[in-house]
Amino acid sequence: MSPTPDHAPEAFTPEWLSLREEADGRARATAPLDPLRTHLSEHGAGPGGRPIRITDLGCGTGSQGRWLAPRLAGPQTWTLHDLDPHLLNLAGTRMPRVSADGSTVQARMCLQDLDRVTAADLTGTDLVTGSALLDLLTRDQVLSIARAAHEAGCAVLFTLTVTGRVDLYPAHPADTSITDAFNDHQRRAGRLGPDATAFTTRTFHSLGRRVLTYPSPWRLLPEHRDLTLAWLRGRFRAAGEQHAPIPTDHLRHRVDQCEQRGLVAVVHHTDLLALPNGHPRHP
Repeated sequence: MSPTPDHAPEAFTPEWLSLREEADGRARATAPLDPLRTHLSEHGAGPGGRPIRITDLGCGTGSQGRWLAPRLAGPQTWTLHDLDPHLLNLAGTRMPRVSADGSTVQARMCLQDLDRVTAADLTGTDLVTGSALLDLLTRDQVLSIARAAHEAGCAVLFTLTVTGRVDLYPAHPADTSITDAFNDHQRRAGRLGPDATAFTTRTFHSLGRRVLTYPSPWRLLPEHRDLTLAWLRGRFRAAGEQHAPIPTDHLRHRVDQCEQRGLVAVVHHTDLLALPNGHPRHP
């Protein structure tokens, strides 16, 4: 997956993905894991059953797999999808080798456009997942993925979707106009941006899915200065491209605050779990 990400000037470079991985890991909600484990067990996957079959869409360097695989017990087979062969190779080489109970984790790489993912591609998959992905997609892309996952009978877990809300401490009068401009930038070219969770929820509801959502905010504290600086500069650049009325000295002021460890940012995200209703399907 190669569109511009939600809050990074460097797009999907390994450097940016590495910089944000720790914050992503802290932010992802753990609450979806219990209903997900129950669902997988009911479908015969996991401890005492067959391997859990997981497809990771837009995997980047594989941070979702590195976070999720050690939190699920039982053998696992991952299929990693991305359009960037370099990122895909990194994801494959960096996947965990064992799950929460020491069972084997295997992974294969798939160089494929998300627009080409069909129900046939997902046949036999237990879980479709993705991280920091939904807000980058268009309505048509979300509809296509949702329908494919639904037809294949997969559970779906999307983490770290931006909501459009950012809280900065200390606050500044320019914060609101910058947020509005940034959110408009997120919606360029028909992308869902901060509307992604609501649209995806409605889409899965229309398919008869049970949808659960959970807050997963980044909490960028003074000790996370490097990530905050990179995020801040990307945010101002995007807002400026929307011709926001940003005071010329405001970015310098915020950068100075950050460098002096006087700035805290809470970047709100949502994690979404969509589960099939009805009787378990058999493997």
